[in-house]
Amino acid sequence: MSETSLNTPAPAASVSPWSPFQVKIFRNLWLANLVSMIGTWMNEVGAGWLMATLTDSPLMVAMIQTASFLPTVFLAMPAGALADIFDRRRYLILVNIWMVLMAGILGLLTVYELTTAWSLLACLFALGIGSAMGMPAFAAVAPEVVPRQELHHAISLNTMGINVSRAIGPALAGVIVAQAGSGAVFLLNAVSYIGVLYVYCRWRRVTTPSNLPTERFIPALKVGIRFCLNAPPLHSALIRSIGFFLFASALWALLPLIAKQLLRGGPDAFGILLGAIGIGAVGGALILPKLRAKYSSDALIAWYSIQYAAGMALIALVHNFYVALFAGAVCGMAWITVISCTQVAAQMALPDWVRSRGLAVMVMAMMGSMSVGSLLWGKVAEDAGIPSALLIAALCTALALLVTRRRPIGEIDRMDLRPSRHWRMPDVREAITHERSPVMVMIRYQVKPGCEREFLETIEELGRVRRRDGAFAWDVLEDAVEPGHYLEYYLVETWIEHLRQRERITNTDKLIQERLLTLLVEGTQPEVRHFVGPENRE
Repeated sequence: MSETSLNTPAPAASVSPWSPFQVKIFRNLWLANLVSMIGTWMNEVGAGWLMATLTDSPLMVAMIQTASFLPTVFLAMPAGALADIFDRRRYLILVNIWMVLMAGILGLLTVYELTTAWSLLACLFALGIGSAMGMPAFAAVAPEVVPRQELHHAISLNTMGINVSRAIGPALAGVIVAQAGSGAVFLLNAVSYIGVLYVYCRWRRVTTPSNLPTERFIPALKVGIRFCLNAPPLHSALIRSIGFFLFASALWALLPLIAKQLLRGGPDAFGILLGAIGIGAVGGALILPKLRAKYSSDALIAWYSIQYAAGMALIALVHNFYVALFAGAVCGMAWITVISCTQVAAQMALPDWVRSRGLAVMVMAMMGSMSVGSLLWGKVAEDAGIPSALLIAALCTALALLVTRRRPIGEIDRMDLRPSRHWRMPDVREAITHERSPVMVMIRYQVKPGCEREFLETIEELGRVRRRDGAFAWDVLEDAVEPGHYLEYYLVETWIEHLRQRERITNTDKLIQERLLTLLVEGTQPEVRHFVGPENRE
């Protein structure tokens, strides 16, 4: 993509940024999650300050973020598969019950002064497990409850909710921790999940029916991984996300120590500093719709990555509380913009049938980057000091931008990933059982003279679609005798997986097939043959 395309405005929104609130279930979920996230941010302040009082090690303090985010790296993909297979509403109810129990246990241990540095990390790891299991399913809810044209605004509102809670929760937690200790905020966090449970119990979820049986877990996991490996638009969103969060995580990992050591403050100062970041993020969310109407996602990521790096550098160089509040607000505004742009790109790159699995990979990339980054920057701070760690992280954020800008995401939201349903069922002599395997599909094409190069480029795109939607092998061969005759073949594990491919083909994929047909000799059509493994094979 050319350099000038970075400044191409995104299509102007034709609906109000607040229009998703007109959908009752979205509004109720947003409010309930706001309360829950206030509890989550209170929990983070309590955990950060408790660890800072239990140990002076920057590495141990940074491990709070690692313990919270590391489960996502290992569990997000299985969680995404479960959320795509089973009813998301019931699944999310179970996840939130787990969160209530784990937060309650941490609260009781702390109230009775039984919490150590390692038991704190263990409880945070347990909460991280619940978060990892729930994130892909929660991220997939917005496209179910709001129209497609309002998805940008729904994601921005969800992100704004996180940052409204970030503005309220830390400041509130700072006061509570100072007055009643960290145990009180842990217990309040447990209570905060009850509203979310109530809303999910009341939700009457409507799903798109399928004529095929529900996917099984292991095949669903394999197909989800195969999709993610063969989806270049998703790759672009992942690369932009990793390139930012790996280095931006330094501020979050070291924030308790910034408040305590650089600014000489207490838990209230830590809470206020987190609140300043949240206020900046809320301000960013309010102006983001107007910015998106004028600038591409790539241009916004570029500008706000530089802004975030400048904010970290300012905190490192000027150890003044009010300067830190200003820099925190700047970083908050940048944070919400980058996360919103990358999350919207990921949502738009995923069809509904694999949405939770694809978003799980996005969550893994973000949380994994922050987990690794936390350990990295905690170690750098331990060896070189907090200011040096922040300055190095700021420099790396700017350098990463130069590398990742080669993978633009501005065009992703123009894709139409709704099912096209244009494939007709294959003609077979007799009914084929769903578990017959393997399946080979062979398609012959007769290409116009002079169009061979364009044909091969186009069919490579189609091959990526075949692999993305379930094929474990694909290739195209040229006839050694008849010039212009080509054979495409691909293999699918079972007959049911081949039938699912027909439900997964999108309107964007249909355009590739239509472009391919224009390259064939006039009057000819692709010749399709299906082969299946013998039914009575030993």
